[in-house]
Amino acid sequence: MDEQLRTVTERLRMEAAAVSPTGGAKVPPQSYERLCATGDPGELVQVLTEPGQPLWAREMAAFRLGRAGDRRAFETLILLLNHRDPERCAAAAHALARLGDPRTARAAAALATNELRVAYALHPVRLLTALRAPESVPALITVLERRLGAPRDPYWRVALACVEGLGALGDGRAAPALTAARGHPRLVAAATAALARVGG
Repeated sequence: MDEQLRTVTERLRMEAAAVSPTGGAKVPPQSYERLCATGDPGELVQVLTEPGQPLWAREMAAFRLGRAGDRRAFETLILLLNHRDPERCAAAAHALARLGDPRTARAAAALATNELRVAYALHPVRLLTALRAPESVPALITVLERRLGAPRDPYWRVALACVEGLGALGDGRAAPALTAARGHPRLVAAATAALARVGG
């Protein structure tokens, strides 16, 4: 079992075992174990489509399907990529990077550039870097320029992820935005390194 899978399964194991917020009974342990062990993609898809399934079960099913390249997990993984819980976002990004669905980059770009959801843009930005898709560089430049243009912007980690991503992608179109990023103390080191990689 790789580290990412271990992290997700242990987190969801604890969620499944917890008492529900409404005071209901704990989920039977065999429900969690069955979902982890099943080799039937149809059973996992059923968890995504049946009403009343707990969030931990939907995430487990989508995560496993995504890692297996089953595109029926796409919609659920995109919803989780935009979740308020960073751990769910990270797990969804990991699965989406392996899913191989051509819709992923466009959806990630839409989430990353949605200014109303900028607080949750970190993992879409990182996913765009991993995908290296045609949408990646324009979206990262857009997000970075917005962060640079916002005075006292609290989302500097999103800006840093853009800088690092643009450096990894090595596209010369990013040079003006990266040059501007050198004027920000929290970004200067990463922006300088990224500029060297894009030829700026």
